Amino acid sequence: QVQLVESGGGLVQAGGSLRLSCAASGRTFSSYVMGWFRQAPGKEREFVLGISRRGGSINYAASVKGRFTISRDNAKNTVYLQMNSLKPEDTAVYYCAASDSIVVVATRSGYNYWGQGTQVTVSS
Repeated sequence: QVQLVESGGGLVQAGGSLRLSCAASGRTFSSYVMGWFRQAPGKEREFVLGISRRGGSINYAASVKGRFTISRDNAKNTVYLQMNSLKPEDTAVYYCAASDSIVVVATRSGYNYWGQGTQVTVSS
């Protein structure tokens, strides 16, 4: 089992940047595929980005490709979400998740463990 704690959320103006971090504890971090999801008010939780165990494979949602990147540091048990060129429609609670899968899945059901989320608000 793994515990996940997100940090780095906040309020930013449109066009700005934020970097989210997700610190993991528990079972070996490098054994998990990691993903970021987000949930806006009144909407379903949606996949944003995922990264393979060693970071060699990344899966993107079309809405963030070219603006958001994901990376991981297995030595620090941390996964990052770098968000650039933020838009008001990126406003959501962002969740870190861990998957036992061997491939980078893009569905909510593919992830076994979840953090509590961190709020990102982008003002226009």
